[in-house]
Parts: sequence; structure tokens; C-alpha cells
Amino acid sequence: MVDLNRRTLMASSAAAALGASVSGVASAETADDEQTAGAPTVRGDLKRFSSTALGAEVTGPYVFDDGELLYSLQHPSRDNPGEFNRASIGYFSGFNFDFSGTNDDFEELSTPSTEDERGRVRGAEGEYTPLAQEQDPIDGGSERLGVVQTPDGWDLTTRNFAGTQYGDAGYNPDCNQFVATDGARTEGYLFTNWENSPGNVSRIPLHKDDGEWHADLDNAINLANTEAFREIGGTRINCYGDKSPWDTMLSSEENYAHPRVSLTANVGDIVDAGSGKGLIGACQFWNRPNPSEIQSAVDEYYGEESWSVQGYWAMTGVELLAYYLGADRVDQAAPPHADSAEQANTTEPIGDGYPNPYRYGYHVDIREPAAETPQPVKYYVMGRAAWEAPDVQSDERTVYECSDGDSKGVYKFVAEEPIPSYDDPMDVEGTLYAPKITNADAVAGSSPAEVDLEIEWWPLGSATNGEVADWIAEYDDVTQVDYLATHSSWTEGDEVTAEVLEAADREVVENGNADYVTNEEIVEWADQWSANDPDNVDDDLRKVPFLETRAAAKEIGASIEFNKAEGVDSVEGAMGGDYVYFALSEFNDDLADDTGDLRLDRVDGGVVYRGTLDSNYDITTLEPVIVGPDATDPADVADDALINIDNLYVMEDGRVLCCEDADQLGRSYSNDCLYVFADEDTVRRLD
Repeated sequence: MVDLNRRTLMASSAAAALGASVSGVASAETADDEQTAGAPTVRGDLKRFSSTALGAEVTGPYVFDDGELLYSLQHPSRDNPGEFNRASIGYFSGFNFDFSGTNDDFEELSTPSTEDERGRVRGAEGEYTPLAQEQDPIDGGSERLGVVQTPDGWDLTTRNFAGTQYGDAGYNPDCNQFVATDGARTEGYLFTNWENSPGNVSRIPLHKDDGEWHADLDNAINLANTEAFREIGGTRINCYGDKSPWDTMLSSEENYAHPRVSLTANVGDIVDAGSGKGLIGACQFWNRPNPSEIQSAVDEYYGEESWSVQGYWAMTGVELLAYYLGADRVDQAAPPHADSAEQANTTEPIGDGYPNPYRYGYHVDIREPAAETPQPVKYYVMGRAAWEAPDVQSDERTVYECSDGDSKGVYKFVAEEPIPSYDDPMDVEGTLYAPKITNADAVAGSSPAEVDLEIEWWPLGSATNGEVADWIAEYDDVTQVDYLATHSSWTEGDEVTAEVLEAADREVVENGNADYVTNEEIVEWADQWSANDPDNVDDDLRKVPFLETRAAAKEIGASIEFNKAEGVDSVEGAMGGDYVYFALSEFNDDLADDTGDLRLDRVDGGVVYRGTLDSNYDITTLEPVIVGPDATDPADVADDALINIDNLYVMEDGRVLCCEDADQLGRSYSNDCLYVFADEDTVRRLD
């Protein structure tokens, strides 16, 4: 344990080694992202393989054993021609990566220069062939692909229910993982994430015949509509993920609504100020009637003193999640599918069945993937965040994790035993770690292209999966009724007036949401963490780092400053000396300001780091291998540079698929692309 008290820990960083003179030098103070040294830079060979249809992200890359590439066409423009205006899952027929480790197996794709090229999916080789598209009939016609239903069979869409939804139903396919069921690995199940709320994972039977893949949609299912998923509370915002070493789909919940403090704030700041004004984050309003309206409410209440409530927009779809779980739809002014003029989402509070916020924001293991009903297992013990992905190492114990959004973290979990060796997944036991960046040059205002990041891993706590599940269950009965009754003079049965809702909102801003883990519990946990050690805090506080992972890590001074950590992956079977790649979609905001452990120059195009595994699967250094362009770089620079990397996938030969969710920046075109990166050191090893 570091021999410092908590407040000293929070102030102690690499900045202290350089002295106060470094304060304020970070380029985040500059309005424009201008002329960063080494932006862009590639330590290897980067070639564009595909450009996706206009409006779409490149998500869910997967490479079959024979080298064929599949990915999702997520939320394409409805103005695209033909099949490219619907979300799709497709593969490139007629091309196979040769797994040689170099990019010699394809000629680089040109940039999209015509309206036709911008409106469709293009590949350097092969033809993008959809296997399934949004809302296709599946399961004998009883469901639509990607569409979640209520227990009584209503599709959860804004056509049927008034209110908000996180993305159109079936419009956001993301991670894909294929689990083979035959020795030739030409038959099996394709599992696909659907980035909505309620969330979803679909399972589509695939087989290969005459060199082409075929989907059996009649026998495909939405796992969200099974009782096994409802029993764990369902999921929300299933983003990327991974395939486990034990050959199951790992689906990550990107629960953007988890922040309880906004951006660089700490919970201790709220306690010290005696108010959350200007500091509080979205999760504190989870059980508010119409929770996604909190930002507009705060703007109205506080006027010029309003602030951005981090994560508020991800509260969309929370009430649909309640309907998914079977809650009475008391806030709906009309029955499902009523005339739109009759529909309204009122502030009548939803009672029994309202979702518990601590049930969302985890990695979900789809066990028994070939069974009639696969069994989902949430790894609560790995922490709660806006997870983009995990990367489970070949020891089956060590897991690297990345959380998307501003002022977020990369984390590590280490199980006591190999995860599949536990007969009951609730017995999985291990320690959750947060990062601490320790090198002085990380705060020197230099270009991220020139600075490695040295990492220590600080243990937040140890527990079993079952222990964390029990702590979560303590909050299962909290509803919207409690939000009003706890934080205002309202009593159940009273009318919910605008004045009542404002009184409750203001009380939560001032003193926090008393229905959930309190600010005082987090601060007390952090004080005990620094005075003792993570496993010698009061028993009733052990829950804090698992249920409030980001807030806890920030409170002890860990480096929770990463901006949009959107990818982590390593080659299958990675051992000591192999690389784990981490993708930061943007390098700005908390990474490039004048506070904390990271104060480098701003690169809006993002950075890809690699860490080298040691013999214990630990990583202590992150090296930049791809640095994107500055926002002000012109088209002749930006057109061929990787911008705002999202999903990241390492093929069996060590090459890295880099998928974009890009701002246009200085490009001459608006399409996202998929690049293939051949790391110069990996190629050198092959030689």
C-alpha cells in the first residue's frame, strides 16, 4: 500500500516531480487542435481495407478461421441506396486474409469519391454480402431481429410506447462473435450485440456451403426475449465485447448513464462543497420519472449556472427497460400502438419492477451457447462502467477492460483461479484494479506520440461474483415512487406536479440520491482504503468499488482521465512478450488539460497504444503506435489517417483491424473506414 493519505494521494502525481511550473501548459487550453508533433504517426503499415456506407460506423469486426471478414453496418443513413439504408451484418465474399502478418494480401482501397461510393459498403477485395438486416423476421416469424419485447409480447419501440429509446430498435448491431459447433468450423452460431436500451444479443445459426456463408433466420432468436435474460434484469447498450478463451461470447454493456460525478469532479468535491451543483452526474437521477429529461430540467432550474450532467442522454430507454421487466406501464397515457395523438409519457411514477441501476454496466458471458436457451452470466466482480470491451488473457484469469466516455478508465481484473474452473460462476473470485500513471513526462505537455505511459495498478478491492450480486440486490426494490417520496414532501397517491419534481431534483442535486450508495459512503470507503488497505475496509463498504467503480477510483486518485477508451484486444493465446492494444478514440479533454496525471498535447484524431505482457500477464507500459491527425489537418493528411478508432480486433497473425466512429475533421469525405495495421515490431519478428 502506498504510504500516503488519500488527499495526498490525489494531489501526488507525476506533476509534483516537475513542480508547479508545468501547470497550464497542456494544449487542451488551446481552442483548436493545432500542429501536434507526430500527429499523425504510424509505427508500422496502415492500409484502408473498407469504407462503410454513409452515416454508419464500422462495428463488430470478426475474422473467420479461413480469413473471411465480417462486420456490422451500424445505423446507416436512410438515404443510402438499396440494402445499404438498413442496419446489416455482412461479410466480404470472395476475399480471405492470408494471415501472413503483413498487408501484402490486398491493395489499399481508394477513398470514396462519388455519391455511389459513399452510399454503400466497399472493400479492397471481395463484396460485402449481408447475412441479416435490422428487423428481419426471425424465430418462425414470432420476433424481429434486434427488437426486444415486453413479457406480454409488445415490441419495445417508440411506435408502441411514448417516451425515449436509446437508438431505433434493431438499428445498432455491434459486436459479432462466431461459436463453431463442428470440427471444420463451418457451422455454428453468430452472436451479435444490439446497442440499445433495453439491450440485446441475438443468436443466428450460420453454415457455409459452396464457399458462401448462409444465415438461418427462421431459427434465429433474440436472447433478450428469453426468461434467462429477464431473470438477470436484462441488459442495456450492448456495445462491443470479445470471445472468451473458453469459446463463448462476452457482451459488454456500455452503460453511459453510470457517472455519478461529471467529468473531472470527484465525489469528495460534492461532500466538501455541501452541494452537487455543477458536479453531479446522471446516475443520481436514475429513478426519476422521465429520467432523460434531467438535463433540460437542470437548465431550467439553474439558468446560467447550469452544467452538463454527464451521461444524461444515456438515460433514454430506462423506462422501456422497466416495461421489458414487466413493470406496470402507469406512465403511459395510452395503450401500446395507440394513435400517436393519444400517446404521452407522463410523470406518474413507475413502481414495482423498476430496474436497479446497479444491474447494468457489466461484461455478460453467454454460457452454453449451443443450448436451446443460452445462459447469461454477468461478471459483477469485474466492476461497473460504460464497458466497450474486455480482453481475457490466455491464463483465463487476467482481464483488461476499457470504459467509453470522458474522464473514464482502463481497468484490470485478476481472478484467483481460471474463470471457467469455477463450477458456479457466482463463485468467481478476484481483485479489481484501477490505473495510476506515474511518469513525469506524462504531465509535460508533450505530444502523445512522444511519450510512453508508465502504469501501476492499484487494487480497489476483492470479492466473489456472488458477494457483489448480493450487494446489488439490496437496491432491487427502489422505484420512481422512492425518488419522489425520499426527496420531497410528496406521498404515494399524490399528484406529481412540476413543483414536486423540481423539489425532488433540487434535493438530489444538493444532497445526492439517498436511495442508492451515498456520497458519504464513497468518501468513507476511500478514507479507509488509504488508511488501511482495500481488503480491510468496513464490511458494509466493500461494495463501493464494485458498484461505483469510476467514482471510487477517482476518489483515491487513480488516473481516471482516459477519453473514449473504445477498444482493447490481443492475439488469441497471447503469452509473455505479446502485445495488448488499447484504443483511445480521442486524445483531448481530461487527457490534455492542466490537471491530473495526464497533461499531454491534444490530438482529436485519437491514439492507439500497445502494452507488452510479461510472464504474469501484467502490463506496466503503454507505447503509442498509431497517432491520429489533428482536427485542423487538411484533407491531404486526414484522408488516409485513422480517425476516432472504435472497435479494435487482433487477427491470429498479429495484425490489428482498426474500425472508425469518426468525426470528419479535415477529410474530404464523411464515411467511416476499416484499416488494417501491421505493427512494425510484429512484422520484424516474422522476418
